[in-house]
Amino acid sequence: MGFFKRNERVKNPADFKNLFKKGKKTGVSGAKLFYAENGQEKNRIGFPLPRGYGNAVQRNLSKRYSREVYRLFKTHLNTGYDMLLLVYPGNDSFNERCVQFRSLCEKAGLIRK
Repeated sequence: MGFFKRNERVKNPADFKNLFKKGKKTGVSGAKLFYAENGQEKNRIGFPLPRGYGNAVQRNLSKRYSREVYRLFKTHLNTGYDMLLLVYPGNDSFNERCVQFRSLCEKAGLIRK
């Protein structure tokens, strides 16, 4: 399984901006995934939320769901990508996030064969 380590996060604002502008994107109902190759042997991921996404409790819970879903799926993903998982307010549950993330990764071709 493994943990979600600090060096697996996209933290630099320039990296966020670059992924939004130049990264490829795919979407499903309630979520979008922006991704691009990073030239490293590991994946990095960030979890931005759109403006006006609920209160602090809702934002923190949403990010916690996203981090846990990524932690569960990361061993099944191809490496060498930067990703941003953007989720929209609405039906926010852990099971829904799992379905969204799996669908997004399949559409993007990021799941290992």
